[in-house]
Amino acid sequence: MNLTQLDPQQVEQAVRAALAEDVGTGDATTLALVPAELQSKAVMAAREPLTVCGLAFAVEAYRQLDPTVRVTLRAKDGDTLAKGGILLQVEGPSRALLTAERVSLNFLQRLSGVATIARRFVDEVAGTKAKILDTRKTLPGWRMFEKYAVACGGATNHRIGLYDMILIKDNHLVALRDAQPNAVAAAVARARSAYPQLKVEVEADNLTQVAQAVEAGADIILLDNMTNEMMREAVQSVQGRALLEASGGVNLKTVRGKAETGVDFISVGALTHSAPSVDIGLDFF
Repeated sequence: MNLTQLDPQQVEQAVRAALAEDVGTGDATTLALVPAELQSKAVMAAREPLTVCGLAFAVEAYRQLDPTVRVTLRAKDGDTLAKGGILLQVEGPSRALLTAERVSLNFLQRLSGVATIARRFVDEVAGTKAKILDTRKTLPGWRMFEKYAVACGGATNHRIGLYDMILIKDNHLVALRDAQPNAVAAAVARARSAYPQLKVEVEADNLTQVAQAVEAGADIILLDNMTNEMMREAVQSVQGRALLEASGGVNLKTVRGKAETGVDFISVGALTHSAPSVDIGLDFF
């Protein structure tokens, strides 16, 4: 299930902390140079093609600094803009516009960066049945924000945390290596018994584990660092009895080939752990 909206309270708290960190006892440069009564207008514009995400943070930064600032949104989260496209326009006290600039841009550039790379991966697998998934490799404290950004880019959220899905990984299986009839079967049975309401996914390093996971009744099987040939074999052997997720070695050059093996999902840690911030500027006029 994708995160389709942000929690306003989380946005407010994140912006408040960011402003406290940046402004501290006061924006010394702006306070020294800019008269309190001065009014200005500015636009935030894309300096490269991008997918928009994080507008609520920019709006909140201006609201907290000075509620008299007027923000006019010219785009919405999820929109794709060409270079030069306008995200929003602001008008009001010059001091507030200047002091909020970096905080608002930090949120927008980072989250739009995640949305933009997610959109690129989604576009690469267009025409296949594969859905692009995110992972838990997120900035601490920013998980909900980054997963929302992934959804804005058209990709799909995997589990939110350790609590909303069972994912039996290689280290779990090593810990249960002496269990009978095999580690995979034992792990799935224990997971079903303890959390019957949760979906169960099993990480498989080889086709034997794939067969064991299917036999055990796993909902999803994660094909970890398998070659495309091995993944095609897994798709043929599983025959739809479980959903299949490809993981490992995924980038924009390899993702299409993985999608064409017939897997249902491809998880991409790079959506969040390696997404570059995009270039957005605030320009006074």
